[in-house]
Amino acid sequence: MTALAICGGRLVDPAAGVDAAKDILINDGRVAEIAGPGKLKGKNGAQILDASGLVVAPGLIDIHVHLREPGQAYKETIATGTAAAAAGGFTSVAAMPNTTPVNDSAEITRWMQAPERGAQVRVFPVAAATRGSKGETLNDFAALKSAGAVAVTDDGRPILKDSMMRETLAAAARIGLTVIQHAEDTRMTQGASMNLGPVSFKLGLRGMPAQAETSIVERDIRLVSELREAHPHLHVAHLSTAGALAAVRQARRNGLRVTSEVTPHHFLLTEEHVGLYDTHAKMNPPLRSAADRDAMIEGILDGVVDAIATDHAPHAMHEKEIEFELAPNGIIGLETALGLSLRWLHKEWRMPLGRVLGLLSAQPAALLGLKGRGTLAVGSYGDVVVFDPGAEWTYRATESKSKAKNTPFDGWPMLGKVRYTVSEGRIAYALQAADKPVGTGAL
Repeated sequence: MTALAICGGRLVDPAAGVDAAKDILINDGRVAEIAGPGKLKGKNGAQILDASGLVVAPGLIDIHVHLREPGQAYKETIATGTAAAAAGGFTSVAAMPNTTPVNDSAEITRWMQAPERGAQVRVFPVAAATRGSKGETLNDFAALKSAGAVAVTDDGRPILKDSMMRETLAAAARIGLTVIQHAEDTRMTQGASMNLGPVSFKLGLRGMPAQAETSIVERDIRLVSELREAHPHLHVAHLSTAGALAAVRQARRNGLRVTSEVTPHHFLLTEEHVGLYDTHAKMNPPLRSAADRDAMIEGILDGVVDAIATDHAPHAMHEKEIEFELAPNGIIGLETALGLSLRWLHKEWRMPLGRVLGLLSAQPAALLGLKGRGTLAVGSYGDVVVFDPGAEWTYRATESKSKAKNTPFDGWPMLGKVRYTVSEGRIAYALQAADKPVGTGAL
């Protein structure tokens, strides 16, 4: 592999505490050298990327995506989903197990990572916690981890039985795996299609109460506390309610290893965006009240929330173009996460750039134990995103690299345009000249 030198840029590496003008040399897929501008010693013969006026940062890491393979390639494939990831600046994605069949075996875990899948960036499978994600029998966590699984979850089918969730936490702790929980008491949400509140009442739709999420989070935290000596790691996926956030906040104060993620749609949108039954605003957990949305923003800004994740959930167009109650849950998000985060968290709410990038790289890497990722320290993987921090542009769903176009952010203004994404030293995405936005330059 030809060495790659990224020169002239502003290196922002939150994990290493670096924010300075630096050049980077990547060789054999790893960061080989970092030096001041024009001072790289080993760049002779290397391919040169000019990063003048651009930010150079660790490749983004999305710990919650649905790539739909095996079994649902009409929605998305690993190749198309990771192409969208690369266009959005992501170099690693953690793929959920709700495939067909469910990823509950070492064989499927290995299949997802095979070169034949055509992944443009690194895929880290998250395997099912229970057989078939039915919540009855634990899978072989050791075999799954050996095959490459980085966590376990029954995402979309929460583990409701106390005894099974306790067993899951204990078994995962023994081999150092994170347990990711989709926190929803489905006994409270049967037949519901949006948040329970005045909007659902106005639209005549059955709503999901906030308590359905909060109660499961509180139950899981209680189990973590009871298993404290085993040091389990509970990660709450796509947090969406103020009550659940408060429970996570208290658990952290109590010294428990409880972490969480929030999606851009849950820190930007509310139930009002459902409008007149817009299926692009239908997801699970649903868009919540303005008070819940504001709580998510507060949790991100004050550091309780550990990561921003997209919950990228592609669907075919015909699946979303039906009655709201019948349409599947979920939206795509890999190409909008950085632009939305910079536009709102950084520009509007003044979160420092390094902290925003940390929520999208270093902190997700730490949550799943992805050693050598989420940083550009010498010796780490050559996973890099190079973006123009001052570029203003408009997202167009029709231009997505994903097979799917289901998003509420079509036509939204974005800030920060990805110019290059480098995955383990290989250029996985390069912005074409015709696609360059206006208003480029440093903030």
